[in-house]
Amino acid sequence: MNILGYMQKVGKALMVPVATLPAAAILMGVGYWLDPTGWGADSVLAAFLIKSGSAIIDNMAVLFAVGVAFGLSRDKNGSAALSGFICFLVLTTLLSPDTIQQLKGLAADEVPAAFSKINNQFIGILVGIVSAEIYNRYSGVTLPKALAFFSGKRLVPILTSVAGMVLAFVLLYVWPVVYDALIVLGVKLQSMGAIGAGLFGFFNRLMLTVGMHHALYPVFWFDVVGINDIPNFLGGAQSIANGTATVGVTGMYQAGFFPIMMFGLPGAALAIYHCADKKNKSAVFSIMLAAAMASFFTGITEPLEFSFMFLAPVLYLLHAVLTGISLYIAASMQWMAGFGFSAGFVDLVLSSQNPLAVQWYMLVVQGLVFFAIYYCVFRFAIVKFNLKTPGRGEDMAQEQQADASTDDGLETLTQQYIEALGGSDNITEVDNCITRLRLSVKDSALADKDRLKQLGAAGVIPIGKNGIQVIVGLGKVDKVAEQMKVALAQ
Repeated sequence: MNILGYMQKVGKALMVPVATLPAAAILMGVGYWLDPTGWGADSVLAAFLIKSGSAIIDNMAVLFAVGVAFGLSRDKNGSAALSGFICFLVLTTLLSPDTIQQLKGLAADEVPAAFSKINNQFIGILVGIVSAEIYNRYSGVTLPKALAFFSGKRLVPILTSVAGMVLAFVLLYVWPVVYDALIVLGVKLQSMGAIGAGLFGFFNRLMLTVGMHHALYPVFWFDVVGINDIPNFLGGAQSIANGTATVGVTGMYQAGFFPIMMFGLPGAALAIYHCADKKNKSAVFSIMLAAAMASFFTGITEPLEFSFMFLAPVLYLLHAVLTGISLYIAASMQWMAGFGFSAGFVDLVLSSQNPLAVQWYMLVVQGLVFFAIYYCVFRFAIVKFNLKTPGRGEDMAQEQQADASTDDGLETLTQQYIEALGGSDNITEVDNCITRLRLSVKDSALADKDRLKQLGAAGVIPIGKNGIQVIVGLGKVDKVAEQMKVALAQ
């Protein structure tokens, strides 16, 4: 597998621990709603909820180790997750300040500061990758009869504990150098202030085209270079008290997404609908309405973005630029809100009582302006340059697709997807994220893009010769992926 393909698998695996954040956001959001002034000090129930959410946020590093190990394992087995946990414990214990002080015979104040920050998401991701690779390689090993009990999956935790020791030895010398470099990078990014936030927004959207935005956002949203924007924001009063959050600053890498996802993209959807050919308007309306609702309420934007990403790349470039501008405006004006999942209506409501939420309602005002901007810019560009967007210059009459809500319908739909992908012989591996099928194939050129779109795919993205991604959509992709695995195993 090439580097790009592997990084996409890592990006997908990152969604496993990231998926725990909505739970923290809901618990802490409700807690702050109950006690917006005391932040848990004046309400036992509020304190109970806030502390419950904090339990997730405060342990994100180990969740990354467990989640990435599980997500990258070939059969998503719990043994891989356990191995990631063991490797993480071994490594972080050996590299803790107390252990370093003892091993190297140092005074307490002589221990490099890097080791006080060894328990972070960057280390969690590294441990998860190593543990998954060990699991994938050695979980099927058969040992001699005398050691047969430790064969297969029971061997993996032993090997990962050894790997933890080896990694600890390497990082004993490498981590201080890496840590200092990351601190320099983090300081540089933070010193750029609102401009840095805007650049993040711009590149975040651009990298979505190949599914690599998952590799970018940990730098800003989690504790890779010391920014840690999401956990610090969700920590609210506790983060303020600990000095890890600043009112009006923390949340700057999140806030600007709300005007885009809740208002800007729905404005683009309306423009696409109005520019569709008359004969296709009803079909385009249903597609755009569903995509716009998903974007507004949940912040899931891929179904909408992929509807024009490859049909009209210039529109997507404009979208990336406008996203960067939105993050810059929100950061420079210090209009702050945060999210546990994505920048939709639900997260905006939940974060509104967080003590770090500053003039969050202005993001709604900004969003209304961006709705108008997106609508006018998209409609002008589509008409002026005769851009091909959904419903323009095509006949959207489609074959009746199978109803995925029934077992028979799901089986039929899955078989249709397999045939459109070049048949079962062409598919070598099936995986999925929140909205996409991520497939390894023998030849991506054999996939029938038009047929896949007829089946309901919002987008089809070849990744070199041996990879392809199909945007199936939220709620349906998991069922199709599982049924596809079953069908290919027969």
